[in-house]
Amino acid sequence: MPLHADRGITLVRGDGSYLWDDRDRKYLDLMTNYGVNLLGHAHPLVTEAIQAQAAKLTNAHQSFDTPARRDFIEALGALLPPELTRISFGNSGAEAVEAAIKYARVATGRTGIIAAQRAYHGRTFGALAVTADAKYRDPFKPMLEGVRHVPFDNLDAIEQAMDASIAAVIIEPIQGEGGIRVPRDGYLSAIQELCKTRGALLICDEIQTGFRTGSAFAFTREGIVPDILCLSKSIANGLPLGVTVTTEAVSERVPKGSHGSTFAGNPLVCAAGAATLRILSDEGLHSNAAELGARFQQRVRDLGLSQVREVRGRGLMLAIELKQPATPVIKAMQEKRVLVLPGGGTVIRFLPSILISDAQLDEATGVLAASLSQPG
Repeated sequence: MPLHADRGITLVRGDGSYLWDDRDRKYLDLMTNYGVNLLGHAHPLVTEAIQAQAAKLTNAHQSFDTPARRDFIEALGALLPPELTRISFGNSGAEAVEAAIKYARVATGRTGIIAAQRAYHGRTFGALAVTADAKYRDPFKPMLEGVRHVPFDNLDAIEQAMDASIAAVIIEPIQGEGGIRVPRDGYLSAIQELCKTRGALLICDEIQTGFRTGSAFAFTREGIVPDILCLSKSIANGLPLGVTVTTEAVSERVPKGSHGSTFAGNPLVCAAGAATLRILSDEGLHSNAAELGARFQQRVRDLGLSQVREVRGRGLMLAIELKQPATPVIKAMQEKRVLVLPGGGTVIRFLPSILISDAQLDEATGVLAASLSQPG
């Protein structure tokens, strides 16, 4: 089924921040499969963990315990705030969001959800209901009832939408698919305070922001802890894994047997996830990501490109908004062997590996400038 745009190349292998196609052409990868391969491709420690687990046991239903799952829970638990103690498994970010919506509704006894305009939370039915873009939603209407979309970074709009029917507010600390939109400082903490006073829960969707913005979790910048946290993409560096993490207060109100998945939490992905998270536990990686991202933004600004409207982001979650459509520039960069993503009609999105080098980012800025200067 033709569900995706064809980038026109066949990828066959990867190493670090590079990919090769079936004609042995080498590409600098600044999209990492929409942010999944945060440690780059074929990281030796993750590969070793996958190979070792594949030789032992690849799947085991969650009604059975496995050492690999325990190992992953331990690795993730070491990074989480102490209030977030309960973990459930899925296979993707969308599944993590589905679980979060279900948990919020059953824990509060309410059905309404507030989400942001330009938000992207996934394409399964519940996740699609809280995703804002009409191009994803309209073919499948009617949507799940009770969802209200309000402008991002607008606390008054959330307050006006909040009533006794609202179970939760779901928010990306930085919007990803919506164009790397960074809210003002204090936005998340104000939402949390509003939720507390109104009896609603705060769901942080860190599926794209997790481990990418200069710290393990973007919400920690404001000193808050959400009631429910959704993680996926980078947590197994390429293997399909999503988790929904909750406080004890939420977990104790979720009935046993009310959610599950055959493949979720299988030993193979958990082994990859544990290896990935132990690498990402290095605070030096996150401080370096913050510095690399800040330098990248400044270098692009220093180029003085007339076609650039704004450079924004945090850590290695970056965007360049143009004064023209982004697609021709993205295609031109691909022709010059640099892979990037759209983030809206005029936005180029950069989601490189956290292990990318300064020289590789410099290469990307040069290709960007050359691609913007070429005709047509």
